[in-house]
Amino acid sequence: MAKARDTRTNDAPTGPRHVAIIMDGNGRWAQARGRPRLFGHHAGARRVREIVTACPDLGVKYMTIFAFSTENWKRTQTEVAGLMSLFRRYIMKEMQDFVKENVRVRFIGDRPRLDAKLRALMDEAEQMTSHCTGTNLTIALNYGGRDEVSRATRRLAEDVASGRLKPEDVDEETLPKYLDTCVLPDPDLVIRTSGEARISNFLLWQSAYAEYEFIDTLWPDFTKEVFTELLKGYGARDRRFGAVTA
Repeated sequence: MAKARDTRTNDAPTGPRHVAIIMDGNGRWAQARGRPRLFGHHAGARRVREIVTACPDLGVKYMTIFAFSTENWKRTQTEVAGLMSLFRRYIMKEMQDFVKENVRVRFIGDRPRLDAKLRALMDEAEQMTSHCTGTNLTIALNYGGRDEVSRATRRLAEDVASGRLKPEDVDEETLPKYLDTCVLPDPDLVIRTSGEARISNFLLWQSAYAEYEFIDTLWPDFTKEVFTELLKGYGARDRRFGAVTA
């Protein structure tokens, strides 16, 4: 499937079209209030709705959020089970509203490890919102950048082995067609909350030329106002993509 093209012109708004967010700090936010970590995850889920709803007014067409990584299985069984329950309830609760708000929902990541009920809800959410033409919300669930690239490379290798693809035709435009994000434009801006300054295996290939913002705000405290200020900062940046301005 062809990758979405960036059709903006020089006269288009300077804000980011696609924003990706590493939503970090839920557990610490809860612990600071003397509550269990899952309390923070529930607060973080509510924050997602506010930020997605703000996207149209802010000119953001695509948003990708990092909900659960391939490494998060290492957390306690209680926390993982609580997160999986939260994801199921979130999908059931939010999808009707997302349809009303014209939000298209997609999921990326390695689905087979997720339980059957959750996978079915993910499929249903994608089908329910497939006609929506507003904000594109992509949820990375059981996702890891290296895992994604390895899965894509395996599929590419299978096509070469079967003769569907010639080795000499493989270039840097080929692999993205096999990635989970093949229908999405690359992110323009990647935000990580909670004061951590690393990308944690998120959108490794896609964010090669993205701008980054690492902020101290914990995700449950990430408001529309904070988001707006970050977008303003992005608009002031000089993005040269390796070139030199005259």
